[in-house]
Amino acid sequence: MASGRFYLSCMLLGSLGSLCILFTTYWMQYWRGGFAWDGSVHMFNWHPVLMVSGMVVLYGAASLVYRLPWSWVGPKLPWKVLHAALHLLAFTLTVLGLVAVFRFHNHSKITHLYSLHSWLGITTVILFAFQWSMGFAIFLLPWASQWLRSLLKPVHVFFGACILALSITSVISGINEKLFFVLKNATKPYSSLPSEAVFANSTGLLVVAFGLLVLYVLLASPWKRPDPGALTDRQPLLQDRE
Repeated sequence: MASGRFYLSCMLLGSLGSLCILFTTYWMQYWRGGFAWDGSVHMFNWHPVLMVSGMVVLYGAASLVYRLPWSWVGPKLPWKVLHAALHLLAFTLTVLGLVAVFRFHNHSKITHLYSLHSWLGITTVILFAFQWSMGFAIFLLPWASQWLRSLLKPVHVFFGACILALSITSVISGINEKLFFVLKNATKPYSSLPSEAVFANSTGLLVVAFGLLVLYVLLASPWKRPDPGALTDRQPLLQDRE
């Protein structure tokens, strides 16, 4: 079963995830002028907040549902539904974040998808959509055989971790790109490390710390869900024993 280190990690994850969202929101509010939904640059400010909230923090939380000890016993379906619902919420926030940046680009006559950051980001979102659809079809609906689920489960876990890693990379490159765009005049160039750069870089470090801790909890073998045979009071559901 989970140890005190597991619960300490969960508390640390909650704190880091909250700080990631709060720091990103504060950056956009204090230095970038706040938020709107009118196609202006203030609409763009929703993009980093929604992407960090959805693709990093909520995605990370959803990935760890099966690490909770309460999910190790009894019917697995409620935890499957929670896992899928949290990921769907994360995807919804992600789509809203994309809408914000695309509308801003249209309003400002800026070309779409020309930077490495945008390529990484859109690739991550496409993989996320495919991952969620396949997970829903294979692991939540009852039609798939146990053999097929057992075959695809390691692939599902692997791509889940890859998508989180890509999300972190996209966020870091996005922070760097934004700073290069807004801190390029003579009074406060990025190279002089003004207070906004320090704060935004610190936000990026928080995102990296959160993501690495999620991957550690996700991949640490002592905290993985035990084999079904190890839990005598577990009730198989939908012929599911993975």
